[in-house]
Amino acid sequence: MPRPHKCRRIGFAPTVTVFKPQGIPSRSLEMIELRLDELEALRLADLTGMYHDEAATQMGISRATFGRLLEEARRKVADALLYTKGLRFEGGEIVMSSMRTFECEDCGKSFQVECGTGRPAMCPSCNSGNFHRAEHERHGGGGCGRRDHSGRRQHGRRHCHHGAESHSETE
Repeated sequence: MPRPHKCRRIGFAPTVTVFKPQGIPSRSLEMIELRLDELEALRLADLTGMYHDEAATQMGISRATFGRLLEEARRKVADALLYTKGLRFEGGEIVMSSMRTFECEDCGKSFQVECGTGRPAMCPSCNSGNFHRAEHERHGGGGCGRRDHSGRRQHGRRHCHHGAESHSETE
């Protein structure tokens, strides 16, 4: 039995769920499912130009897993483009990456960093190391939850780790 997939952090949720050739009704097209983690791998590697090691770290997966996701995503997109098929964006075991807010004790300003990037070394405004997580974000929150291959949330208790901070969610 294969081991379960880790939740993969994604920082982008598409505003549309289907991409298809113009002028052809969806019911007449073969549709290919492009999972949201595969779409994120494409975005990080091909759109932002991020190195695979850095992108894998951002998604919370290994470099090898990132490479497999990217290879599969590129194969699916090429298939859809070359053979007039539609793409449906859904599914995958994902966690929406979110921002964490910190408040600086010295300058009084707040700043945000993306989840999964670790604790920042200093305040970007005054370079102080004297800051803390914003009180309203310390417990709970976040968009954690595993999704099955149809994009529906799975039920039960889930633990998703974001850097040094962690929380659980009961659905």
